Amino acid sequence: MFCCSKIFPRRFFYTGVAASAQSFPSDPTSRPSASFLKNAASPASDADVVRWNKTITAHMRHGRVAAAAALFHRMRRRTIVSWNVMLSGYLSNGCFPLAVRLFESMPRHDIVSFNMMIHGHVLNQDLASARRLFDRMPLKDTVTWNTMISAYAWNGLVEEARDIFERTPDKNSITWNGVLAAYVQNGLLEAAQRLFDSNSNWDTISWNAMIACYVRRRRLPEAQQLFDRMPKRDIVSWNTLISGYAQNGDMAVARSLFDESPSLDVFSWTAMVSGYAQNGMLEEARKVFDEMPYRNTVSWNAMIAGYVQRQKMDDATELFEQMPCKNVNTWNTMITGHAQCGMIDQARRMFDEMPHRDAVSWSAMIAAYSHGGFSEEALQMFVRMGRHRNRINRSSFTCILSTIADIAMLECGKQVHGRLIKAGYVMGCFVGNALLAMYSKCGRVDQAHKAFEEMTEKDVVSWNTMISGYARHGYGNDALKVFDAMRMTDTHPNDVTMVGVLSACSHAGLVDIGINYFHTMHRVFGVMVKAAHYTCMIDLLGRAGRLDDAQDLMRDMPFEPDATMWGALLGASRIHRNTELAEKAAKRIFELEPENSGMYVLLSNLYATSGKWNDVDKMRVMMRDRGVTKVPGFSWIEANNKIHTFSVGDMIHPEKEKIYAFLEELDMKMKKQGHVSATEMVLLDVEEEEKEHMLKYHSEKLAVAFGILSIPPGRPIQVIKNLRVCQDCHSAIKFISAIENRLVILRDSNRFHHFSGGSCSCGDYW
Repeated sequence: MFCCSKIFPRRFFYTGVAASAQSFPSDPTSRPSASFLKNAASPASDADVVRWNKTITAHMRHGRVAAAAALFHRMRRRTIVSWNVMLSGYLSNGCFPLAVRLFESMPRHDIVSFNMMIHGHVLNQDLASARRLFDRMPLKDTVTWNTMISAYAWNGLVEEARDIFERTPDKNSITWNGVLAAYVQNGLLEAAQRLFDSNSNWDTISWNAMIACYVRRRRLPEAQQLFDRMPKRDIVSWNTLISGYAQNGDMAVARSLFDESPSLDVFSWTAMVSGYAQNGMLEEARKVFDEMPYRNTVSWNAMIAGYVQRQKMDDATELFEQMPCKNVNTWNTMITGHAQCGMIDQARRMFDEMPHRDAVSWSAMIAAYSHGGFSEEALQMFVRMGRHRNRINRSSFTCILSTIADIAMLECGKQVHGRLIKAGYVMGCFVGNALLAMYSKCGRVDQAHKAFEEMTEKDVVSWNTMISGYARHGYGNDALKVFDAMRMTDTHPNDVTMVGVLSACSHAGLVDIGINYFHTMHRVFGVMVKAAHYTCMIDLLGRAGRLDDAQDLMRDMPFEPDATMWGALLGASRIHRNTELAEKAAKRIFELEPENSGMYVLLSNLYATSGKWNDVDKMRVMMRDRGVTKVPGFSWIEANNKIHTFSVGDMIHPEKEKIYAFLEELDMKMKKQGHVSATEMVLLDVEEEEKEHMLKYHSEKLAVAFGILSIPPGRPIQVIKNLRVCQDCHSAIKFISAIENRLVILRDSNRFHHFSGGSCSCGDYW
């Protein structure tokens, strides 16, 4: 904000420490002459001390700290100015520990010494030490008081800033601006306005700060009133209001102010270009852009960003090639634009051509690969980012955690979690939510809950992620406990929360509880019932065998059922073998989503289970005639930091012979313990023996077998399947978990299954 930027520049040098008004040597880089150094051994006059001070100052100004320190230590006599010159030099060159030691060794301190050290502590985020020095000072000047006010304002400590303000004996405009900044920066508009109204002697900078604060809060009427009351406006006043209306989408008022402004600069023009572009008015934006008497990098970037946002990459590329002053933001915008349009190769080409990259560049490329489904490339890019010594930002961590969650690479996720901690990021919402999702989707809901408990702050996404995580794992009661804890906080449930709650009830068979939440969610939580909530209820009732109730609910809905709802009913019909209702649901799905291959397979499974092979054949013909292709099932598992993928009857894996031999052994052991293959799931009318053979080598069984052979005992076997796990594999893995005494965690397209000791966490209710 306006006040702090004056008091807290990144580099500073107290020019007032020099005792003489004489100019610095004409060549400040020159070394002291031999006679000059020789004189250091003789008693020094005031003129000699001034000369030494000037030379030390010159060295410090040019970053030659060691040379300055050597001269300082050779001085026979030093004044307080000499000490202050060194103190200022250390601080301006980032040598704060040396400045602290020097300050502590000074024979005496003056106001300048104290002010510099207070300033230094503030810049190093040590307000406690700054306050201790402030309290020690025998005498304080206006700079001292103002520094502390702005320090507290800068760090959000409004009450402390106000206390110092009240105690300041001689307030000047900077003092008033400092406490005003404390209110403005921390969004305390009403308090800022009361303070503003209590003083009639504000400068234009303060008026502009108040207007800018109202603009940031999108309170444009109040901003306009202040603007109209201003005794004197400058170009910043006009630009702030123009930009405010433009960003708020009121381009007519913005244009009117633009035309009325007594003077325009590049910021005025750029605000209009940006406003038009952000509001999709690209022709108007381009017209203003072409009329600009002078353009800077921001102007070009605003116009390019406008084209990118509307996915007009040809226009963006044309402008990019014409741009004479590209910066890293320009390149990043183009990379993001290409990625959003699915042009990953072009995005990568631009990334490789960039003259300079920042953390945003790497993050944009990681996001491009991640969102495009190129998980391996995203991980490789993340590793490269670390090797190039770029500080990995929150966006990169969030994106890579999302990628890891999609492919369920738990060990890789743990490594990234470790790097996250090492990087010093506090577990707030931004990265924390991605970490919760990663652990949940990697089958470790216990680790997700641990991370959830460690989060310094939680938003509604945090709570929703934890609730839905427990729901997908089938731990309905745990999900409801989290929901109860959420209700005790200031975070209010939203529609996503209630989807998670109802889904938890559905997966855990908590029918009555789910019905109660559904009927009270609007009255108790203020959440409007949406289509997703009806889908959850249809699924809940259908799974419980209450198919008539599910149909009644669909008839009473305020809108037409969609394919997802009919799909839930079809799935329930298959579970309870209601062929007539399944056919009805499938017919509606085929009308709404004729390419949905999963629904054809579900109905075919029901026909096969009922022995209706003619109907199975009809479904196969229907799929062929409509050009519907069944999505091939495959499973993958992480072992030894590699992803191993399997398809049904896989013959590509290098260890296939060992895997198949092990499966044969397991098959014999399972049969001895009573396992019977669910041959009714095979969609071909062939002999039972052949059906058993076809079921034996499903992708999830191959992945589980490989996991047992590759992963040491005591560690869980975690398998991901792109489709719903079949009934036969579900039954077989229960037997395998008991025979091998291993925990098997299977994530299919619908939920998680935790197999242990011959049973599954779903209770065979999926």
